Amino acid sequence: MATSRRQRTPVDEWLPLTEVLEELGITRATWYRWRNRGYGPAARRLPNGHLRVRRSVLDEFNNGLEAA
Repeated sequence: MATSRRQRTPVDEWLPLTEVLEELGITRATWYRWRNRGYGPAARRLPNGHLRVRRSVLDEFNNGLEAA
């Protein structure tokens, strides 16, 4: 009896803020300045206080920066 394997879709991972800052090439101060102005990719705060950004949201934000 053959078993079928389900294809898994890639997980849209949550990135820590340090990786996001490195990929965007900005400082933490710039990140918080952007957030105060309502700019930048949407982030979620975890119960421990750390921020995370979804990979898809960051990619979409980067594509918007390149188009501008």
